[in-house]
Amino acid sequence: MKLITIAIYLGFPFLSLVSQSTENKLNVLDRKAYERSVQNNPNKELINLEKKIPGITLDIKYATPDNFTKQIIYKEPKAFARKPVAEALRKANLDFLQLGYSIKIFDAYRPYAATVKFFEIVGDTRYVASPKTGSRHNKGCAIDLTLVDTKTKKELPMPTEYDSFRKEAWAEAPVSDPEILKNRTTLIQVLKQYGFRVNKTEWWHYDFLQCSGFEVLDIPFEDLD
Repeated sequence: MKLITIAIYLGFPFLSLVSQSTENKLNVLDRKAYERSVQNNPNKELINLEKKIPGITLDIKYATPDNFTKQIIYKEPKAFARKPVAEALRKANLDFLQLGYSIKIFDAYRPYAATVKFFEIVGDTRYVASPKTGSRHNKGCAIDLTLVDTKTKKELPMPTEYDSFRKEAWAEAPVSDPEILKNRTTLIQVLKQYGFRVNKTEWWHYDFLQCSGFEVLDIPFEDLD
C-alpha cells in the first residue's frame, strides 16, 4: 500500500515520504514520545549544551537569516544534544581549553521539520540529509562547530566559511595555508578522541558514533528546556 502524507512544518507545506510503503515509514518522535523514551533510557535526554559546557559560545545560524537558506528556521538560538554526546563534547572542550581554544557551536540537534525544508531547497544528499532517513542531527547526535581563541574571542581561520558547498570545505581537501591546516587538523584529532567523526564534505560537521537506538525527533526548541 502506498502512502502520501501531507503535513505542515515551520509554515511550509510539503509531501512527506512520498509513495513510501507503510512498512518502511520513518519513525519520527514528537515530544510526548520522546519523553517516554527518556523514561526508558535516560541517556536519550536532550541536554542544553550552553548550560552543560562552561566556556562554549553559540552562533546558531539557522535562528538567523545568515545561512544557506537565507531564512529563519529556528525560533530560538539554542543547541541541544543527547546526554552522552554532550558529555563527550564537554570533555573535548577541556582539551581545547588547554590549547587556548574553546568550542563555538553553529548547530546541534535539528528538528526533523528543518531537515525536510533543507532537502526541499538543496536536494543533494552530500550536503543535506534525505527526509526518508533523517540525519544524526535529527537524532541529537551531530554537532556543527568551530574553534575560537579564548583570549581574542575570534574564530580560528578554517578552510571555508560555515555551510560552504565548495570542495574546499571537504575534510580532506588540500590546504596551502599552514595555520588553517593546523586548525582543521586540531579540530578533527581532538574530537576523534572523544568519539566524533568528521563529515567528509564538511569540516565543521561531526557525528557522534555511539548513537545506536536514538530516534529521529521533531521537537521545536521552544518545547525544550
